[in-house]
Amino acid sequence: MISPDGEHDNVAREVVELEQGEAMRLLASVGHGRVVFTQRALPAIRPVNHLVDAGRVIVRTRLTANVATAVRTSTDSRVVVAYEADELDPQRRTGWSVVVTGLATTITNPEQIARYEQLLQPWVNMAMDTVIAIQPEVITGIRIVEDRHEMTE
Repeated sequence: MISPDGEHDNVAREVVELEQGEAMRLLASVGHGRVVFTQRALPAIRPVNHLVDAGRVIVRTRLTANVATAVRTSTDSRVVVAYEADELDPQRRTGWSVVVTGLATTITNPEQIARYEQLLQPWVNMAMDTVIAIQPEVITGIRIVEDRHEMTE
């Protein structure tokens, strides 16, 4: 913790790897994160809100948004992306971070689109006319905790 004089405590932190199930549960517990995709052969990152449904990460965006364009213009209508969300406490220097990497596809089923339009409201005042599903292939996560070894000494 930060003391009254602005200094951090001397308690060491430990990184604990999360199991996939716990990582997905944590991802589902927050409503926003960052999608990482390729734009002009370089990595690009955009903040978006999301939900987790049936093991997939669902985001709404605009048809003209860079991430939607990347998915739509890939040769087989799917593209590898990463999605990261976290909950970090800068005061305590603890928290967690989850990254899923997988194939993103545009959802075209009208019933699914209508359902996600009801469940996932955009944060910005823009028409979000595209729903993208990310099917996780690789799920990783960490939790940053106070060092348990140091606490017992």
